[in-house]
Amino acid sequence: MFTLSPRSLSRLDGVHPDLVKVVKRAIKDTSVDFSVVEGVRTLAKQREYFTKGKSTTMNSRHLAGTNGLSHAVDLAPWINGEIDWVHPQGWNAIAKAMKMAALNMGVSLEWGGDWHTFVDKPHWQLPWSKYP
Repeated sequence: MFTLSPRSLSRLDGVHPDLVKVVKRAIKDTSVDFSVVEGVRTLAKQREYFTKGKSTTMNSRHLAGTNGLSHAVDLAPWINGEIDWVHPQGWNAIAKAMKMAALNMGVSLEWGGDWHTFVDKPHWQLPWSKYP
């Protein structure tokens, strides 16, 4: 069983509590360790990602919404002492744990790895339809 590091926990500050509880549950149930790479994002950082093609929108769920909270996190597998951006096993293990945690907790969740036009495997977000 894995736990979130203090750094990962600090990156959940300002993230919607429903998403935080799913991440905290998933880390306990996953077969691979993972890190929270990013939670709340500044407008300047979002502009940088958009300009570099790392995001396709300036209306990111990482930006604080009208409730003052971010509705997205980026997670990455931690394998052999480092983040593994390449191998699909880590992403699939995180996806399985996150989806199961969300289902068990009754939280709607979207994974960027399921998107077809811009696949974003680190990205998890609460849907606009349920969390405007």
